[in-house]
Amino acid sequence: MKKLIVLFGVVLVALTVAACQPKDDTLVIFQNKIEIDQVLRDYAEAWGEANGVDVEVKSCGGDTCAYGTQILAEFQADKQPDIFVIEGLGGYNIYEDKLYEFEDEEWMDDTDLAFTVDGKVYGFPVAVEGWGMGYNKDLLLEIGFTETEIMDLESVSQTEMRAAFQKVQDAYDADVAYDDYTVVSMAAGPGMTWVTGLHNFNGYLSAGLAYDDNSVITSLLAGQVNTARLNDLANWVEMLFEFANQSVLTTGGYDEQVGAFAEGKAAFIHQGNWTDGSYGDSDFEMGYLPHATMATGNNKIFIGAPSYYVINKDSTNIEAARLFLEDLAGTQAGHEYMVNEANMVPAFNSVTLTPATPLSAAVMEWNQAGKAYAWWQNDMPSGFGMETLGPIYTLYAAGTINKTEFIAQMTAAIEDLG
Repeated sequence: MKKLIVLFGVVLVALTVAACQPKDDTLVIFQNKIEIDQVLRDYAEAWGEANGVDVEVKSCGGDTCAYGTQILAEFQADKQPDIFVIEGLGGYNIYEDKLYEFEDEEWMDDTDLAFTVDGKVYGFPVAVEGWGMGYNKDLLLEIGFTETEIMDLESVSQTEMRAAFQKVQDAYDADVAYDDYTVVSMAAGPGMTWVTGLHNFNGYLSAGLAYDDNSVITSLLAGQVNTARLNDLANWVEMLFEFANQSVLTTGGYDEQVGAFAEGKAAFIHQGNWTDGSYGDSDFEMGYLPHATMATGNNKIFIGAPSYYVINKDSTNIEAARLFLEDLAGTQAGHEYMVNEANMVPAFNSVTLTPATPLSAAVMEWNQAGKAYAWWQNDMPSGFGMETLGPIYTLYAAGTINKTEFIAQMTAAIEDLG
């Protein structure tokens, strides 16, 4: 009788444990781009049918769903996501003990933008974003630039970029038809500190360096200033501000900055390929040139992956998750989805499709040519770029401080991190 009772107890415990385990073999993908929700669902459904896998896509983002909060709730649910998204080092630090380490995946050899920590790969790049000096090719040709002169700016010094800016300004000054045109569409007011304190300042962190060279950001985090690089950055900022429309520079927002370029009234713009949605009615050819952040040797644009798919290392569907990502990167169907359905710039060199939108196409071209400087701005302390550095740019743009004071305040801000 005692043996029966013990046996019954063992069976009961086993059933209880089994009841607590996930019974669903569905591959769950939790992602943060609400704008691709439906197309990702469609792709995942087709992929699942072809591979005998049930796939469920959950999306959370935009103004109505806070991804950071919801992903924590997902991990407390009965069925944790098998694939989810992190946005770099911050996400890694939160979910480090949940992340599967990728090894020997074919897609790893097809990209330079995998998310790595200490040489180990944890993240599959969802897409690529980038920025350089956007340019209106038609306008430049109209005012006297040759094709060769424009191509020569693909490797540029500050002296050469200043000469190009001045040539544009001289053409404007010579013809009243250009009275409301600007050389550079640039905004540095209080609402645009993400353009200045993050994107522009990233030139200090990465311009002229190899993609994996994190020496400058490492020094910054220790409160150490590279005076020569900061002086070069200040000279570049001075040039941008000098050739900008002063009203847009000091009080304009995103719409004013992008609008001037979209209307064909700016030769250059300091913005990224996420502005492509504003150019549907623009009838001119556009592309990217490097920022002249350093005194010489600027020959790349700033390209990075803003988010990464990662695999939950405790998932029971790791092999299916790996296959899903492998096919996304390595098959024609995956490429079609990324480029033509989700309108993304893929991070994989084997993709031959070209985005239909102009600046995204330019980012892809620069990236696949290996001409990319890294994004390190997201590794700065939270708020440092937009709340500490950005306001210094705003003061400089308004003329409240001069270049020497700009350098001094930037130096002090960095040293305070030490």
